[in-house]
Amino acid sequence: MSGLGPGDLFLADCPARLAVELIADKWTVVVLAGLSKGPVRHGELIELIGGISRKMLTQTLRRLEAHGLIRRHAYAEVPPRVEYELTALGATLIEPIHMLAEWARENGDAVLNALDEDPKQVAHND
Repeated sequence: MSGLGPGDLFLADCPARLAVELIADKWTVVVLAGLSKGPVRHGELIELIGGISRKMLTQTLRRLEAHGLIRRHAYAEVPPRVEYELTALGATLIEPIHMLAEWARENGDAVLNALDEDPKQVAHND
């Protein structure tokens, strides 16, 4: 990507933009955070995350697996057991996710207060 400026990283056909779109999905960061402590089963992720449907979790897991961020491991057992875990690539996102979570903790009230102060501004920006 030499020759591109910082603003060019997010052009439509740029891999960086595609990566940002993947992690900007509503559930991606939450699922990756749920896998940050080691392998987890589908049902455990449902309980851990809360608010996500089984269908949406399955779609998110498949997308993350297709993009190389997680690994699915099916055990030949009865009943069947499947676990999901971060790949080395997926693990590189955990520190940025923790930084984002810390920012949200520190600034969440300010974001909500700004919304309360000028609701017309939000409607105008849609």
